[in-house]
Amino acid sequence: MLPRLSKATGWQLFVRATLARMYPRVIGANRERTWVFFEVLLPCLSLTAYVLVYRSLHAPPALVSFVVVGGAMGAFWANVMWAMANQLYWEKETGNLALYIIAPMSMMAVLLGMALGGMFNAATRALAIVVVGALLFDVRFSTAHLPMLVLTCVLTMTALYGMGMLFASLFLLFGRETWHLVNLAQEPVHLCAGMYFPVKSLGVWVAAAASVIPLTLGLDAIRQLTIADGPTLGLMAVPWELLGLGFLVAIFLSSARFMLRHMERLAIAEGRLTQSRS
Repeated sequence: MLPRLSKATGWQLFVRATLARMYPRVIGANRERTWVFFEVLLPCLSLTAYVLVYRSLHAPPALVSFVVVGGAMGAFWANVMWAMANQLYWEKETGNLALYIIAPMSMMAVLLGMALGGMFNAATRALAIVVVGALLFDVRFSTAHLPMLVLTCVLTMTALYGMGMLFASLFLLFGRETWHLVNLAQEPVHLCAGMYFPVKSLGVWVAAAASVIPLTLGLDAIRQLTIADGPTLGLMAVPWELLGLGFLVAIFLSSARFMLRHMERLAIAEGRLTQSRS
């Protein structure tokens, strides 16, 4: 005789829905071993090119460390754009989105499960990139500010994936243009966030404008906390960057919640999942 399962409500339903959506993201992404290999190899090839350019120009060794950290954080940005922002549109195309809408659970739980699963996968890729970069290029990192580094990583990931949740709703409304929008956002963000160079090199005003992207402040703060010469090349003091990240967390999470509720109301009222008008 099968045991009776209690009906989950409230926070229990939220947690169960989150874990259920997280499970296929973690298992599915690691089922094919070749994906893991190429997701680590290709970013390493890219950052190797930057390292060789810096060394040929006899640039300060700190810039090599900047490249390795930037390559690792790039894994998270790619995951946010492809596996979060684009996700609801893909779910719509495969016919799963309607099931998410009518299911008696929060859409925030669904996206949180996607975020946690994607964060786990991106973290394993980022760690591999850091290890490979450190071994190949003899890069040394400091852990003297470990508590603040952990706080920085938590705030950066929360803001990044909150941004991904917001974009998931916005990109769904754009429809088929989503693919082009995701491609369009990649290289400009790599430049504005200072993925392979100190972001302060862009100038104060450009760097300040680029700080609306959580990757900009998070990457700069992580470099200052882990690289010996990082503070001299940083955009601003780490506490101010943490304050900015906290502000971005509040903005993106609240905006994502509003947009998801708006999308659900739109689906119920009009019977379709976009705002396009015929």
